[in-house]
Amino acid sequence: MKHLGRIAALCGLAVAVWLVWRDHPAAVLQLLQAAGMGLVLAALLHILPMCANAWDWRTLIRPAQRPSFPAMLKLVWIRESINGLLPVARIGGEIVSFRLLGRAGVRPATAAASLVADMQLTLISQLIFGLIAAGYVLEHSSSDAARLAGRLAWGIAGIAPVLVLFALVQHARPFERAAHVINRITSGKVVDLVGKSARVDQSVKLIWRQTGVVVRYLLIWQTLQCLGYALEIWCALHVLGVQATFAQAFVIEALIQLVSSAAFLIPGGLGVQEGGFVLIGGLLGFDAPTCLALAGARRVRDLLFYVPGLFAWQAAEYALPSPREAESVQ
Repeated sequence: MKHLGRIAALCGLAVAVWLVWRDHPAAVLQLLQAAGMGLVLAALLHILPMCANAWDWRTLIRPAQRPSFPAMLKLVWIRESINGLLPVARIGGEIVSFRLLGRAGVRPATAAASLVADMQLTLISQLIFGLIAAGYVLEHSSSDAARLAGRLAWGIAGIAPVLVLFALVQHARPFERAAHVINRITSGKVVDLVGKSARVDQSVKLIWRQTGVVVRYLLIWQTLQCLGYALEIWCALHVLGVQATFAQAFVIEALIQLVSSAAFLIPGGLGVQEGGFVLIGGLLGFDAPTCLALAGARRVRDLLFYVPGLFAWQAAEYALPSPREAESVQ
């Protein structure tokens, strides 16, 4: 299993290279060269959705233990960098975030619950925005594209029951039950894990019972986050010389987020993301070289933010304990 991510990355890279080679690589490179520093400016807009993500994740943590906004922004940066570049099946960033939250003075159960709820609510919002995007494509595309968009919409809608199960699963005490199973398998060697898992289940329940926090998370902060991502796409399209509407940028971003989530085993969504841009952009009438250049613009953003984010992670791991951490140890 440890080599699965590497194999997936190599396969994805091969697909990405094939897509570019098939669709006139000279045209793709010409678009990227013409955009120049505009791609950097478009990439820098990524700070906006990162800020929204830091704020909404922060609201899921109890006020008494809640880290500062700059600290949460740094955690978002590190989490995205790990999940975006390393072969960790999109969960390595959560594991590192859990550890760093503990060093910031957040109790383990609260930290784990905030991460679980954040993933649950993010997936729910992605599916909602995906349905809205599919509806836009149905309304504005040709008959062939509309049929494809219709199948996409039905596919997204088919996952709706999973959302209900996902939102209610915490009432079944999943962490505590899993800990009981592990404890039995190990003949009682991890009995302490049962109590800790029960506290995580209780903390997740407490988050979901805060209706105002959950509603604001979905309606305000997740919407602002998606709009921030769409602004990145819209600006990247404009520096590439494409006169696209903001609604088209929103559709591309909402659907590419779903594609990236589905391709969680592939580091950086290599190949899958490029193919997703070609397919989704084609539904909106953009040619393949433009879609691949847009995918290249997304890679520029990844390099600008995620490579330094990995260095920030290493620096955070080796930093001295904070005053709050020292107090908690005492």
